[in-house]
Amino acid sequence: MRQLLSYIRLTYAQKLYLLAAVPLICAASAIAILVAAQSRTSAEREIASLETQLIEAKKRELRNYVTQARNGFYFIYGSAEPNDETAKQQVMQILSAMIYGDEGFFFVYDYDGNNLVSPRQTDLINKNWWDLSDKEGNKVVQEFLYTARAGAGYIEHFWPKPSTGEEARMITYVTSFPSWRWAVGTGVFIDDVRETVAASRAEVEARVQSTFYWIGAITLASVFVVFLSGLFLNIRERRLADAKLKELTQRVFDAQEDERGRVARELHDGISQILVGVKFALDVARRHVSSGDDRATDQLDKGIANLTNAITEVRRISRDLRPGVLDDLGLGPALKALTDEFRTRTGIHARFSTVVFRNRLGQDAKIALYRIAQEALTNVERHSGATEVQLHLRGHRKGGTLRIEDNGTGITEANHPRPGIGLRNMQERMEQLDGELKVLSSRAGTVIEASIPLSHMLPPEPDKISPDKTNKAADAPE
Repeated sequence: MRQLLSYIRLTYAQKLYLLAAVPLICAASAIAILVAAQSRTSAEREIASLETQLIEAKKRELRNYVTQARNGFYFIYGSAEPNDETAKQQVMQILSAMIYGDEGFFFVYDYDGNNLVSPRQTDLINKNWWDLSDKEGNKVVQEFLYTARAGAGYIEHFWPKPSTGEEARMITYVTSFPSWRWAVGTGVFIDDVRETVAASRAEVEARVQSTFYWIGAITLASVFVVFLSGLFLNIRERRLADAKLKELTQRVFDAQEDERGRVARELHDGISQILVGVKFALDVARRHVSSGDDRATDQLDKGIANLTNAITEVRRISRDLRPGVLDDLGLGPALKALTDEFRTRTGIHARFSTVVFRNRLGQDAKIALYRIAQEALTNVERHSGATEVQLHLRGHRKGGTLRIEDNGTGITEANHPRPGIGLRNMQERMEQLDGELKVLSSRAGTVIEASIPLSHMLPPEPDKISPDKTNKAADAPE
């Protein structure tokens, strides 16, 4: 084999051709087979749907029959006493006369299994058929009575045809006259449905075979065209992918630079200024100590206070980069801490609320919702002019939703002259989690809703959740 391959020297173009052609031919053959199989499967589903529709039509027809019959003598039954034999005889006469079609009739059984009405099969009347079974072993009369006692319902079973005496499949609708302890119903044979379904199945099978042959012919004829198109698209998509990869890489670099710039500004504008003040206070204190001035203590206290502010600022920057409470306590406490810090820092009235739910958010989902809340509060502070902002976190059947609402001026060209990277980052975070981001803005304010699907909700840990503590959970939803 190696010797054979050594004699075959393919150019790059030939290798590319084989690389595209061989899988394409195999795929085309597989597609032809799979399409035929899928066509058969689809046809079976259609046939099953057709059968279901026909049977449902039969069921509706039966229910209408029973409803019409009941309406015809309800004035007798509704005013009769439970032991009114005269009224019972009148109703039985009415039902005995209600025959329709070639096989249709109404029947009546009492709750003990005795047949009271059977106009097309009179040999059943005044006999007990409690143990009557069809050819599949189903206790037919017992099922009638159980269904009637439950209120009403449909039963599928075998029953002898009045015209031939041979058992055929039948659907029966049974209802109850509880005060008389009667089970009243009527049925319809569905062998015509079976015949229709069988004819449809044969017709579909013929179409499937014809489709298979056509697919095979068309596939063989179009292999060459598909190959050229695939080769062209492959090269084009590769170029587009390279361009998108470069764009993504550049965006990653830009995001890193933006974050570095933000941290640098935080350090310069916050910690650096505080440390300069500390250095100045210590320098003054040193001179006071050298000269024996009692004001040295005041300068040392001032330096200590500035150091405390520096430590607080470092903690704030660290919390903004990665809040420890998010990992330790969960999303609820982290958002509450973020809201409290925002209210204290800006003076804007901010409130956080949550609805406790048993599912726990995955790590990616927690980080995404927290960052979205950070970005939204930053936009509220910088652009909205709002005096009040509300954050609400809740869980529901479809997953979890974070809602952020403010009473600012909304997103306008005046406060957002060009689309910022913040909203785009929010949207991309949601797309990565298969979630949904809604932004509703008006002059009355802005509403941002970020929804996480159930695929990112982890099940609760049963051994760590006691029923007594379910309703006493803290703000954290997870």
